Amino acid sequence: MLTDRDSLLRQLHELRSEHRDLDTVIARLAEHGPVNQLHLQRLKKRKLLLKDEISWLESRLIPDRIA
Repeated sequence: MLTDRDSLLRQLHELRSEHRDLDTVIARLAEHGPVNQLHLQRLKKRKLLLKDEISWLESRLIPDRIA
């Protein structure tokens, strides 16, 4: 049975993988001349949303420390 932490780590791994894939797709589209700007914008927006989700998950995985 997966713990909450294991579930978060799995989700974090999946989001990082998708983020890398989008980075590759965006770079390839930019290299190949004319590109649909709306499509490119949507991919970049999705990439930013993934980055925010990754940051949120990472913050959930780091235990709070009371000084």
